[in-house]
Amino acid sequence: MSAKIVRVAPGSIGEELELKAGDQLISMNDHPIRDVIDYMYYEASTDLSLLMEIDGEEVLFEIEKESEEPLGLDFEDFLMDSQRSCKNKCIFCFIDQLPKGLRETLYFKDDDARLSFLMGNYITLTNLSEEDIKRIIEMRISPINISVHSTEPELRVRMMANPNAAKINEVLHRFYDAGIEMNCQIVLCKGVNDKEHLKKSLEDLAGLAPFVRSTSVVPVGISCHREGLYPLIPFEKEDAAEVIDIIEEIGNRQRLKNGVAGCYASDEFYVLAERELPEEELYDGYPQIENGVGLMRSLQRELEMALDAEEGDDIARSVGIITGVLPAEYMRGLLEKVQKKFRGLEFEIYPIVNDFFGRMITVSGLVTGTDILNQLKDRKLPQRLLIPSSMLRAEQDLFLDSISIEEVRARLGRRIDVSLNDGADLLDKILGR
Repeated sequence: MSAKIVRVAPGSIGEELELKAGDQLISMNDHPIRDVIDYMYYEASTDLSLLMEIDGEEVLFEIEKESEEPLGLDFEDFLMDSQRSCKNKCIFCFIDQLPKGLRETLYFKDDDARLSFLMGNYITLTNLSEEDIKRIIEMRISPINISVHSTEPELRVRMMANPNAAKINEVLHRFYDAGIEMNCQIVLCKGVNDKEHLKKSLEDLAGLAPFVRSTSVVPVGISCHREGLYPLIPFEKEDAAEVIDIIEEIGNRQRLKNGVAGCYASDEFYVLAERELPEEELYDGYPQIENGVGLMRSLQRELEMALDAEEGDDIARSVGIITGVLPAEYMRGLLEKVQKKFRGLEFEIYPIVNDFFGRMITVSGLVTGTDILNQLKDRKLPQRLLIPSSMLRAEQDLFLDSISIEEVRARLGRRIDVSLNDGADLLDKILGR
């Protein structure tokens, strides 16, 4: 097995060795390279033997370098191997709820431990072989992000329709014994893995602290495209309050014992329960912010800090904020804070009802270009509009329905800025900077 070079970074060790695009990597330190994890592991060696195939001939290079010094080689495939797909049939899988006709990449179900380490993806552990588990332990591949959902083997198997799901506790304990750090996630389904099941799962994971560093609990997303799928029920206000109570009770005990809560409810539960978000210090540094845990609190803090550094003015400005239904009132509160200092600011909040996926989907990240156009095309709009970056996908300016932001700009006839998940950037965009 070999990996083809597609680029050599200028000024790198690879360039010094006169390697070029098309050359093939065969082995490092006499080890064949299975994928990018192997490559990164051996690249950190200070004494490195590099076996290459160059113009049909094998060439061996002996290299002495600093451990953090890269070779500067890019390969044909990022993983240097095929991506591993999910073998589960989870009752809550959102990909199974997608309508037909979206771009093909959206239907791929990723479950690759290498991407968990490299990109922060969450994996179920169900397709890990014994060799994979030993490799994670031996190479210290950490942290690993794990979709747990339940620590009860029979319940987890029912939820994921995969007998391998029953091995969850065995693998978690092996990683714990080896000191592999883990972040965990529970997608909560009403009447399935909530209430006492949730309590047990959180208590089991708390028992694996400090190597289970954090656990997020997020509500299942339910689209309107669930024909023939498990009949999931949305959480109501009272349900969300009960979920928060369970999480905070266990988190408070863990905080007294370990100094951090370790388990956190997503922002969605607090909005649904109509409760105030926890104070910033209760998020313990936001270890699960990418799962929507503390995202709104963090955004508020950053915006307030940025506002404190501003002198303010009364210059006339006008902006429209396009958002999901869930964070709409929260965004209104942020804009009102800005308005107190910049008295000439006028704003309008445009919560987009999700007709594309169904009205039970309320987050901004699943708002589509289709719904924006349908709901705003006949509205009187300010000249500047603002959307969060979470609405765009595929490292391009595309919404989930493959409509480009340029098309939305053209059809609405308005400037549309994209705000990062950062309060200072949000303030800049609100002020038209």
